[in-house]
Parts: sequence; structure tokens; C-alpha cells
Amino acid sequence: MSFQLPEEIPGVTVTNFLKYAKNKVTGKPVKIFEFKEELAKYMDELNMNSKNMERSLNVGFSGGEKKKNEILQMLVLNPKLAILDETDSGLDVDAIKTVSKGIEMFKNENNGILIITHNTKILHSLKVDYVHILVNGKIVKTGSQELAKQIEENGYSQYK
Repeated sequence: MSFQLPEEIPGVTVTNFLKYAKNKVTGKPVKIFEFKEELAKYMDELNMNSKNMERSLNVGFSGGEKKKNEILQMLVLNPKLAILDETDSGLDVDAIKTVSKGIEMFKNENNGILIITHNTKILHSLKVDYVHILVNGKIVKTGSQELAKQIEENGYSQYK
């Protein structure tokens, strides 16, 4: 699960956090050298500074770095379901493209992703299966990627 405003955890490095979490998810000891190679590969693909591996989790990270870090967590931990709450919030165009790339890297037939957003920009870079409009806790409309285009052109007012 990714959050609109990811928490900062002083004293726990990105590497140690992900190593511990992966160990708990898989139930197997994590081989540190292989793990660091995996992290470096993903970080490179997400245009992340490899020095971030040794920084405290999200401490002093920009908004974009925090969001990329959450995508890194998703790739490393490989959950069956990822819930991304406004993962595009506050991101510039380049960061949205990078986050979208990470989502596409993660997506396969063995997992699912739920993206919660108020802005359709992130959907430009993704191929989505469904778009749902939620109003007052109820899904009021479901459609394809075309529905996102309609929202972009006409807004949400017709669904309130």
C-alpha cells in the first residue's frame, strides 16, 4: 500500500527496511549482495539515486523521491495487490512517467493494482483495465480508459 504522504522513519535505511520486509514476506533469509543488486537495478530503472539505499527511509526525500521509493517497495516486495493512494499527487511530468513505468514493470497476470487518484494524468502513461468513479463511498460509474478521457474533458460534476 502506498500513501498520499509516505511516513519518514529516521534511523532505518531504505535497504534495511526492504531487506527486513522481504524476509518477512518470503519467509526466507535475504542474501544481501543479490538483494543490493536487485535494489540497484530497480533504482536505476526508476531514475533514483543509488545513494538513497543507505539513507533513512523517506527522511529528507522530496515528494517525488518518496513516491518513487514506494514504487521501489512495490517492485521488491511483489505483493498480490498493490493499493496506490494518490501516488501521482504533487509529482511533475517526469516523475509521473517514472512512477508509471514502475507500475507497468510490476503489473502482470498474477497481481492487481488499485490506483486511487483525483487526477487523470497518471492514466495517460498506463494501460488500465477499468476506471471506476467513486462518489460518497459508492461506485457510480465503471468504464474503460475512455471514461478517464471523458472525466478529463468534462470533469466529475455530472457524477455528484
